[in-house]
Formats: sequence, C-alpha cells, structure tokens
Amino acid sequence: MLVVIFALAGAGILTAVYLSRFVMAQDCGTQKMQDISNAIKEGAEAFLRRMNKTIFVLSVVFAVFLYAFYVKFKGQEIAVNMTIGFLLGALSSALSGFVGMYVSIRSNIRTAAAATSSLSKALQVSLRGGAVSGLAVTALSLLGVAGLFVLFGGKEDMGATDLKNIALQLVGYGFGASFVALFAQLGGGIYTKAADVGADLVGKVEAGIPEDDPRNPAVIADLVGDNVGDCAGRGADLFESTAAENVGAMVLASFLAIKNPNIPVTVVFFPLVARAFGIVASIVGLFAAKMKNEEQDPMEALNKGYYVTTILAIAGFYAAVKWLLPFSGANWYFACGVVGVITSFIFVWITQYYTEYKYRPVRSIADSSLTGPATNIISGIAVGLECTAAPVVVISLALYLSYWMGNQALPEGGLFGTAVATMGMLSTAAYVLAMDTFGPITDNAGGIIEMSGQPEDIRKRTDRLDSVGNTTKALTKGYAIGSAALAAFLLFSAYMDEITDLTGKAFTSVDLAKLEVFIAALIGATLVFVFSALAIKAVGNVAQTVIKEVRRQFKSNTGIMAGTSKPDYGACVDIVTKGSLKAMVAPGVLAVSVPIAVGVIFRALASPEQGSLGAEAVAGFLMVGTITGILMATLLNNAGGAWDNAKKYIETGVHGGKRSDAHKAAVVGDTVGDPFKDTAGPSLHVLIKLLSTITLLMAPLFI
Repeated sequence: MLVVIFALAGAGILTAVYLSRFVMAQDCGTQKMQDISNAIKEGAEAFLRRMNKTIFVLSVVFAVFLYAFYVKFKGQEIAVNMTIGFLLGALSSALSGFVGMYVSIRSNIRTAAAATSSLSKALQVSLRGGAVSGLAVTALSLLGVAGLFVLFGGKEDMGATDLKNIALQLVGYGFGASFVALFAQLGGGIYTKAADVGADLVGKVEAGIPEDDPRNPAVIADLVGDNVGDCAGRGADLFESTAAENVGAMVLASFLAIKNPNIPVTVVFFPLVARAFGIVASIVGLFAAKMKNEEQDPMEALNKGYYVTTILAIAGFYAAVKWLLPFSGANWYFACGVVGVITSFIFVWITQYYTEYKYRPVRSIADSSLTGPATNIISGIAVGLECTAAPVVVISLALYLSYWMGNQALPEGGLFGTAVATMGMLSTAAYVLAMDTFGPITDNAGGIIEMSGQPEDIRKRTDRLDSVGNTTKALTKGYAIGSAALAAFLLFSAYMDEITDLTGKAFTSVDLAKLEVFIAALIGATLVFVFSALAIKAVGNVAQTVIKEVRRQFKSNTGIMAGTSKPDYGACVDIVTKGSLKAMVAPGVLAVSVPIAVGVIFRALASPEQGSLGAEAVAGFLMVGTITGILMATLLNNAGGAWDNAKKYIETGVHGGKRSDAHKAAVVGDTVGDPFKDTAGPSLHVLIKLLSTITLLMAPLFI
C-alpha cells in the first residue's frame, strides 16, 4: 500500500516537472512583453519572500508553544512528533504556494506569446502552467502525510490502536498546513484586491482609461496581485484541504477499525490510496483538455478534461474499495465516494449559475446598473444572500446520504461514510486547482498583451481566455467551499472521537441548551463576522493609500496620461506589499487564539463533575462557527463573482457597453465585490478548517 502511495504521488511530481519544462520551453514574445512580465515576476517574488519571513516567525512561535503543551500533556516523544509535523506541514504549505506562483509568473508571458499565433496553443500553455501547481500541491500533501506516517514508526501490519495513535500524531501536519494557508490566503488576498481596487477606481472610473492600461501606475501591482492571491494563496488553501482531509479520514478510519475488530486495518490507508488514484485521474484529464478548433469555446475543452477526471476518479475509488475494504458492505463506501464526486459536480454547476453572465442572477445585476451604483450593489447583495440556499441543500443531502450509507456498510460506520464522501469530492482537486491557476495566468497574459500594444485581434483571444479564467476561479471557490464544509464535518467528528478516547466516556452530542455551550457557539458565529470585517477593512485601508499614490502621480506628472512619461510602478507595488503584510497579522492571530481561549476559559469555569465542559463548549463553538462560515463564504464568493461578471457582461456591448453610465455603476459594484470574492471569502475556507484542526490538536487542553 505504501509503495503504491509513494509511487503515484511521485508520478504526480514527475508529471508536474514535465509540464513545467514544457511551459518553460515556449516562446517568450517580444522584448517589451518580457519587460512587463519581468516587472510582474519581480514584484510577486519580492512579496512572497517578505510574506514567508513573517509567516516563518509566527510558525516558530507557535511551534514552541505546541512543543511545551505536548511535553506537559503527552510526553517528550509525542511532543517532538507533533512539532515536527506542524513545521513540516507549514513548510509544505508554503512550498505549495511558492510552486504555484513560480510557474504562473513564468507562464503568463508564454501564454501571451502563444496567443499571438493560436488560441488553442495559448489554452494549452496556460492550463499546463496551472497544472504544475495542481499536481504539485496534491502530490506534496500525499507525500507529507505518508512520509510522516513512516517517520513516526507507522507500519502496514500494525494493530488498530497503534495506527490510531500514529494517525492522531499526524494532526500537527494538518494544522501546520492550515496555519500557513490562512496567512498566505489573507496576505495574498489583501494584496490582490487592494491593488485591483486602487487601479480600477482611479484608472477606469476617474481617468477613463482601459483595464491594464500602461499609463496606470497601479497596473503592475494589480497584475502581481493576481499571482500572489489566486496562485500562492489558493495553492496553500487546497494543499491544506487535502492534507487536513487525509489526516482526519485516517483518524476516523482508525477509530472505526477499533470499533469493528473484524474489518482489516487496511481501512486506515484507504484515504491515501484513494487520493493517489485521484492524482492519476487528474493527469489523464489534463492531457484530455484540448480545443478542436479556434472557434470552440475554451470552457468546453476545460469541461471535457474535468469530465474525464471525474469518471476516472470514480473508477479509482472502486478499485481502492475492492482492494482495501474486503468485507461484504464495502460497496456502500464506494457509493459514498460517488456521492462526494456528484456533490463537487453540483457545487461547480451552482457556482456557474450564480456567477456566469449567461444566467439570470448576473444579468439581473447588469440590468440594475442602468439606474446607478446603489441599485447595482443592492442587487448584488441580494444575489449573494439568495445563493446560500442551494449549496446548503446539496451539503445536507450529501452528509445525510453518506452517513446513512456508511451505517449500512458497518455498525457505527456513518462518520467514516461522510469521510469517504469528502475524499470523493477532493479526488479531482489537482485538476480543479489547475483550472484555478489557469485564471491568473490568462489574466496576466491579457495585461501583457494590452500593455505591450499588440493588435486588437490578439487581445480578443486573450479576452476569451480571461473570461473563461474568471469563471474557473469562481468555480474553484465554490468547489473549495463545498469541500471545506464536508471536511469540517469530518474533522468535527474526529474531534468528538478524540474527546471520547481522552475521557473514556462517550461524547456523541453537544447540548446547546447549556448556557456555557450556547455562549461559546455565539462566539464561534461572531468570530466569522469579525474575521471577515478585518479582512475587508484591510483591503479598504491599503486601497486608499494606492488611490492617493495614483492620483498623486497623475497630478504631478502630466506626461503619464499623455503617454510621454512612464509611471512609477514600483511605488504602488511597495505600498501594497507593506500594507497587506501588516494587515494580515491581526485576523490570522485572532483565528488561532480565540478557539484556544474559549476552551481554556470554559474548562476553568467547569466544576469537577463537569470535566468535559470545556471540550463541549469548544464543540459548540466549532459547530456554529463552521455553519456560519460556510454561509458567509458562499455569500461573499458568489456575490463578488456575480458583480465581476455583470461588469464583463456590460463590456460585451449591452446597456451601452464600456464607458457608459451602466458600466461605471457596474465597475463600482465589481470594486465592492473584489474583497468579498478574493480576500474574505477564500480566507473563510481556510478559517473553517483551521478551527477544526486546532481544536483537534489542542483537545487535551480542554478537559
């Protein structure tokens, strides 16, 4: 089993290397195009270096705290293992973000150069550039979990109890990944939207110049932001999703093996083998995504690859079930995996409905732009509120069906059924992340084409890819919310099992009627709102400094608008870098400290006969915080995506097209939605899972 896991994860890494070399071998275009690309590359790399230094300091501080905590409660050996796991998870998450951005900032120029000759070639280069990130992230996650299992003394022929103890020590790895992902998504999200808002409000609205116009001093910062937010941030986000889900599923599988001594302990390795088969499915799907001709919609080619990946992922699940779950009810677990795959498919479709301009919600926002920015914003918020209903129905059905099917498979097997559904949903993660990274690559390629003064027909090609990229980025956010919701329930269940194991008493329910538990639950919901407020406010504050700088340059140097002088791009890049790194610390520290504080405070308030009150209060905090976070993330992501595409719909020529009053209103709405969909919303995906992993990690402290 371990040989297969390492071999298939290695195949993912080797394929990523092959695709990277393919992309790097492509033409880099004219010298002017290269100059623009180099400026983007330098800004992105400088930001990532400075951000990782900040995250490194925070990680070391928490690692010291974690070691001291586990030495006291669990002893030297487990303390060392937990600390190593945390630091390795943090390092791997940071590396995932770096890999995604490293390739994307080198794929953009090659995609732009390919677009000068062929749309299909540009699609191939940009998708393969994105695939490097997708494959590297999922393979690194798998290698990290399996490698630590072996490092901590894990073997295939161990008993269920020993496997459980090893699996619980892997929780540090999942939390390290969540810890870094939160700061990476926050820092990158604040950067990208502060630059975008500053560039749009002064450039488009005040100066009346096009997007990516080289006269805009904030345009390079905006293009840098696409990479640090959507590539580095999302890479760390989905790495954390797969790592946390792998660990949580192994923990639940080990408890299941203890409760059912008749089933083989190979069930513990099932999550890793299923993930390995998913990597193979994604590789095949990536090579299947090709355009038949120049007239074909690029989205059709991407969808074809996604369908191939989905079908092969289901086949891989079936093979893993037959191999590792050799008992009579195992087919029910295969059905759970299929439920997860179907859930991801439906989530993608729901997100598409609420964010693509061919459907009613986005068109209604565009129509409301005819009467000004106020009605545009009202309509966008209404769409965001409305779009929470369908995902909740889908998540509820997926959880109920997978839980019921799990119980049909084995006594008390329902929780593992939900874990298998989560595995099914994340089985296509490598391909979905490739589509996500495709978005900023094509966005940057369009900017390079615009700034280098290429002909209009080439810009139309990159516009087609950019439009598809906006859709794929929105779809990935929907996918990430769905996977976060299922993974959060999985980790919550693992937390309940861990408390049962620590106390020796069944901990199967949370009583919200208890005053202490209700208060903790209320704090959990409030954390989501305060966290979102800090993230959105940070974008506004940094954007204000960008706006002032752009206005200053326009006013002090009239040659910029005349095209005779070059703006000072570096000033805006520096402003956004410093502002976003400073602003990411407060919400990140809040997210880590509040759940620990809740558990410690309510443990202190408990009487001796209420020994598990602190743990139950944290469970209430986690339960309600997760529910609130899922709804808030859905609202923010889809409202922001709908505002963005309402603006793009008007830019196609409806309601007066570009520079009309309706377009100006839509730009304002899009600007409001920017920190929703690219800062607070994606950061909430990470927050949801971070709350689960940190409570699982710190469970001994709450009793």
